Amino acid sequence: MLSDKLIQILKKQHYGVVGKHSGVQICRWTKKSLVDQGVCYKQKFYGIQSHRCCQMAPTLGFCQNKCIHCWRAMELTVGIKMDKNKIDSPKDIITGCIEQQQKLLNGFKGNPKINLEKFEQAQEPTQFAISLTGEPTLYPKIGELVHELRKQGKSTFIVTNGLQPEVLEKLNKEKNLPTQLYVSLNTPDKKLYNKWHRSKIKNAWEIFNKTLEIFPKLKTRKVIRMTLVKNLNMWDNQIKDYAELIKKANPDFIEVKGFMSVGFARKRLGYETMPSHNEIKDYADKVAKAINYKILDDHERSRVVLLGKDKNKMRIKEGEI
Repeated sequence: MLSDKLIQILKKQHYGVVGKHSGVQICRWTKKSLVDQGVCYKQKFYGIQSHRCCQMAPTLGFCQNKCIHCWRAMELTVGIKMDKNKIDSPKDIITGCIEQQQKLLNGFKGNPKINLEKFEQAQEPTQFAISLTGEPTLYPKIGELVHELRKQGKSTFIVTNGLQPEVLEKLNKEKNLPTQLYVSLNTPDKKLYNKWHRSKIKNAWEIFNKTLEIFPKLKTRKVIRMTLVKNLNMWDNQIKDYAELIKKANPDFIEVKGFMSVGFARKRLGYETMPSHNEIKDYADKVAKAINYKILDDHERSRVVLLGKDKNKMRIKEGEI
């Protein structure tokens, strides 16, 4: 499914390509955790161990949008739909991702600073972050993938662009929603949404709002993720519209993150558009007050602030996967 050029670019970016359309990449926080130099905000907020997290995607090159903040090579997009007769099975994807994760981690064993206990534990990840690149709900067997991971005792996070509400409803009905479900909310109105996401889907804004409407009914932990870019989507006069959208979705948590100018996003948005952590925290506080949430925590090195109502519900407990 993937072109030779796309595979070449992915490997240059240190992806491990799995089968016909999946892949993994070692997160920088996994690397840092292995040498005891810090952990990801997902560990600080939710208790997910950074060194045992597999950052992966079953949809390399597949997405309906061409978001201006995305780091992928959009000109090499494979498509907006996957042929269910030509896809890899969930079990093969999981096995392949773990094998590629092990292969990519192999070089770390020679690092004199490595925490050998963590290194050994990292060989068998306990968390799959299904959010690396592409839109994961386009994989026709996404529910079966989550189900198989749950059978193996692994937690799952899925980040969706919200353009397949029918898939989310199906996952809910079949009890195959992930441990934690994210929907990306980056713009307060239709005009900026179209400018930002550049979707190939007709009526994308209306479909996205349908996802926000069904969000409260989905029986899992739910998160709104906001990625902020200076001088674009973090003006004070946008807060009221953000608040209305967030109230519609009624999430458990909101992650307010700063845009990072990395990968191919550097061609569209420069370093000067990256807000500081203090700017993120200030804007997050204004959003929180508009929706009657609180700042629960933050992670300065990731430039992310967590909003919610109850700090006691942050950490994922055993049995919640």
